[in-house]
Amino acid sequence: MPTTINILFIGDLVGNAGVDAAAMFLPSFKEKYKVDVLIVNGENAMDGKSISAAQLNRLFDLGVHVVTTGNHVWERWHIRKLLDGNPNLLRPANYPKENAGRGYTLIDTGVAGKVGVVNLQGRVFMFDIDCPFKAADRIVAKLRDEARIIFVDMHAEATAEKIAMGWYLDGRVSAVVGTHTHVQTADARILPGGTGYITDVGMTGPYDSVVGMRKDIAIKRFIMQTPHKYEIANNDVHMCGVFLKVEAATGKTIHIESFVYPEFNAHGENN
Repeated sequence: MPTTINILFIGDLVGNAGVDAAAMFLPSFKEKYKVDVLIVNGENAMDGKSISAAQLNRLFDLGVHVVTTGNHVWERWHIRKLLDGNPNLLRPANYPKENAGRGYTLIDTGVAGKVGVVNLQGRVFMFDIDCPFKAADRIVAKLRDEARIIFVDMHAEATAEKIAMGWYLDGRVSAVVGTHTHVQTADARILPGGTGYITDVGMTGPYDSVVGMRKDIAIKRFIMQTPHKYEIANNDVHMCGVFLKVEAATGKTIHIESFVYPEFNAHGENN
């Protein structure tokens, strides 16, 4: 039995540019990190809102095991059927249970056992849905019967809420990684109980933009304070992610590293 499980998580894919970046870069990263479990957040893949069936299938063809999402996933009606038909396409678990889809799943790695993947959403500056902390308690207790390794995507606006979730689950899950704000934070670390943590993984998509959207339109919205339709940008594409090495026997993270590829240098150019 392997002593460790290698998990690669790729941050929020934005538009076709983000999906194309994943297709271009993931094969080499899978080889570099000898990846056992590959997880991607895809809530912004379809022109910034939700994910299409074609994009989802493309990610699965690339070897992605689980696609997590967030609040924007609901903004295309087709997603209800897609969520119900794909157990490894997740929506945040703390939405009311009457909604389509599920918020957690198990991936069977074979001889190394199963890995639980959980999708949660924060409530600060977002929808006032069910409590993510209580949802985490319930789901982690259930998954513990089948998996020592549990990975959590905490999709939230507020930094403090994501950090609080990391501390709350420290020692009970293998990793808590933050998504949604599209800007990678510099705090990847292992908490005292062995939980790998980062406040936000960052986005995979166009960086000649305002968090993935065309700069001129985003700036106009701030200046005019009136609605202007967002459009996805296309240029200067990078892939953001985090790699974790987790002990198979204990479920504790023993190594974590975040990355942006290609890297930026001090002048904002690609290395």
